[in-house]
Amino acid sequence: MGELFSDTEGNLDMQEKSEKTIDRVLETYHLGRKLRALRLRKKIALTDLARHTGLSASMLSQLENGKLIPTLPTLARIAMVFDVGMEHFFGAVREKRQFAIARRSERMRFPERADHPTPSYFFECLAFATHGKLFEAYVAEFPPVRVRDVVPHQHEGAELIYLIENSVTIHFDGDDYILSAGDSAYFDSSEPHSYRNAGPDIARALVITCPPRG
Repeated sequence: MGELFSDTEGNLDMQEKSEKTIDRVLETYHLGRKLRALRLRKKIALTDLARHTGLSASMLSQLENGKLIPTLPTLARIAMVFDVGMEHFFGAVREKRQFAIARRSERMRFPERADHPTPSYFFECLAFATHGKLFEAYVAEFPPVRVRDVVPHQHEGAELIYLIENSVTIHFDGDDYILSAGDSAYFDSSEPHSYRNAGPDIARALVITCPPRG
C-alpha cells in the first residue's frame, strides 16, 4: 500500500485530487453567497469594499460568485471591515435536514500517522463534507505489518469496527482479539488499542467512532 505515497506521479495525482476535495468541502459553506449577502445588507458597493480591504473589486466579485475561494487572511480582512467574526462564514450551512454524499472518487486516503514509515492501517473519511456530525465513519485498510511496527492509540468516546474482508487483530486491555469478515467489536476507545492485519492479504473494515456522551 505504501507505493501510493512514494512515486512523484502518484503524489501529484493525490495533490490534485485533495485540492478538488478541499474546494468541494469549502463550497458547502457558501462563502461567496454569505459575503455578498453581508455586503448588500451593509449597503456597501464592491468598489468601496475594495478600498476598505485593499483587494480589487474584480477579485471580490469573483469571490462572491464562487469563482474563487478566499484564503483565511483574505476572509479575515473582509470580516474586520464588516465587524463580524469568522464564525459568520463558518457557522451552520443551512437550517434544513441534513443529507450529504461523499463520492468515492473524492475521498482522500491517509496513513494512521504521517510520520510512520510502515502504517498498520490507512483510512478514508466517509462523511468528510458533513457538518455537525454525531459520529465519525471511516473505511480502513490494514496491510500486513510486523507486530513491532504497530503503535497503540486512544481517543475519548467509543468505537465500533466491522470487518468487511479478511481478518484483523485488535489489541485491547492487554489481550488480542481476532476479527474475521462479518465480525464486529464495540469498545471504549479511551483505552489504548491497536490494530494489525491477522493474515497475508489486505484486510478492510468499517470503523465508526463516537464522542463521549454529554
